[in-house]
Amino acid sequence: MTEQLPDSLIPYDEIVQEALRAVVGRVLGTVTDSALPGGHHFYITFKTQAPGVMIPRHLVERFPDEMTIVLQNKFWDLKVEPDLFSVGLTFNQVPATLVIPYAAVTRFQDPAVDFALQFQAQDADGDDEPLDPGENDGPVAVPAEDGSNVVAVDFKRKK
Repeated sequence: MTEQLPDSLIPYDEIVQEALRAVVGRVLGTVTDSALPGGHHFYITFKTQAPGVMIPRHLVERFPDEMTIVLQNKFWDLKVEPDLFSVGLTFNQVPATLVIPYAAVTRFQDPAVDFALQFQAQDADGDDEPLDPGENDGPVAVPAEDGSNVVAVDFKRKK
């Protein structure tokens, strides 16, 4: 006899997602006033049309769902706020300022130390969405990883 657990009235999945996204802000906050220490660099994947995302129209047209930015050598004006961050980057040698709420972030990776956080992204129907490749004028090759340091949060909400 299998006993089913009752649906939780506490949104644990949302609370965990929010807490892990706060890690992104805290990490970015440690490097706003100085260059990235050692070999650290970040790959940040986000939903380009999520609420609060502000990026140039040509980038939304090129990446209508998701894109990945690289914070390594060529970025400026990194500003970290409680709910979002903004950063200057170049795309095809054209400077742009991006404003990205943490709620739009679907992946954060620091390949220098084999650390990654991945967040479950769902469309309006609740189906998983495939990742679109993204790029900016920086390194685009991601080293192979075995996933040993990847924290994946995958809560499925019962309907």
